[in-house]
Amino acid sequence: MPRPITTDRSDLPAGPETVRIPLQAVRGRGAASAMPHRFARDQREAVDDGWGRTAPGPVPPPHAEDAGGAPYGSAPPLDEEDGAPAPATRVHLETARSAITSNDSPDIFFESSVNPYRGCEHGCIYCYARPTHSYLNFSPGLDFETQIVAKHNIAQVLRQELAQPRYVPRLINIGSATDCYQPVERDLRLTRGVIEVMREARHPFSLITKSSGVERDLDLLSPLAAQRLAAVYVTITTLDAELARRMEPRAAAPYRRLRTIRALADAGVPVGVSVAPQIPFVTEDMEQVLEAAREAGARTAFYTVLRLPWELNALFQEWLQVHYPQRAARVMARVQDLHNLSAPERTAGKAYQSDFATRMKGSGLWADLLRQRFAATCRRLGLNSEREELDLGLFRPGHLRGQSSLF
Repeated sequence: MPRPITTDRSDLPAGPETVRIPLQAVRGRGAASAMPHRFARDQREAVDDGWGRTAPGPVPPPHAEDAGGAPYGSAPPLDEEDGAPAPATRVHLETARSAITSNDSPDIFFESSVNPYRGCEHGCIYCYARPTHSYLNFSPGLDFETQIVAKHNIAQVLRQELAQPRYVPRLINIGSATDCYQPVERDLRLTRGVIEVMREARHPFSLITKSSGVERDLDLLSPLAAQRLAAVYVTITTLDAELARRMEPRAAAPYRRLRTIRALADAGVPVGVSVAPQIPFVTEDMEQVLEAAREAGARTAFYTVLRLPWELNALFQEWLQVHYPQRAARVMARVQDLHNLSAPERTAGKAYQSDFATRMKGSGLWADLLRQRFAATCRRLGLNSEREELDLGLFRPGHLRGQSSLF
């Protein structure tokens, strides 16, 4: 099938004809481009030189990247239309100097977090963590989902930090920035290592994921949950499988996440559902998601509205133009409504309020309506009727130092 091209040259200097290649969806990826990050000095644009695309060359055997720079994963699949290779995933091993990140944001329920990975192969186009890849000199676009950084020593560093005499236990969330059960976890098992340290120290934690991979660690999570030391939140943005495939291409399918909720609940693990983010005119089935999650065994629920910090604003609009061009302007106008932006802010292209008071739930009329829908549905289903409290009093740092306990 021939690829569409554009020949608009209105902003180019006189000279030979330049044929730009318009953005297209990349199979198996959320972003459509490696958009330059905000610290980049150069910007590049793809043009058609008349040669088309070529088939890929040989790819080294799969294994995690070492000092020599070998890629993780198998040969990239060929694009069905023109034989071009889909972007392969590379895993870079990083030696972490710290494991626990403190959180001073009053609108987040946990005080600390542990993230075994940077970047996420799930490729969720709306992920608020995408701009953090800019600090690594990677694009928040395709690089965020293809250039994964794995903190190979995260469990050892966490052990050292929890064993510090000055450490005071507080609720830790695992996977707040990128999914702790993304595909590479199957091989590296860094999240499992973190949970094993938590178990040894009897330190409470929660984790959040879109992956069915969490079921693999039920042998750890179930006994910890019985001691009120573990809780799990599963994100289900929509039940629409086609929308989920476009929006979060390598996360588990919606029906599979519901099965994960059921497996966790049956194992005695307190499980909640996150219906986040709410995207106007895109994710319109919040009530149905909450009903299905409750039926599967979820006890609690929460939501946030779409947040578009830094490069994510342009990246999400790029995704809308690729997948839903007819409604793109309407979606963005309502996103601005949710954040109650002023006329000058809208004109300047702003789409997000970053203040702690409103960034998660928005403000104004449309945010109030969304809040009422969520609250009414939770009341009807009995969600959030009981608060899940984890037990900080069981923490035993001496176990990490090889000391036996009298209790």
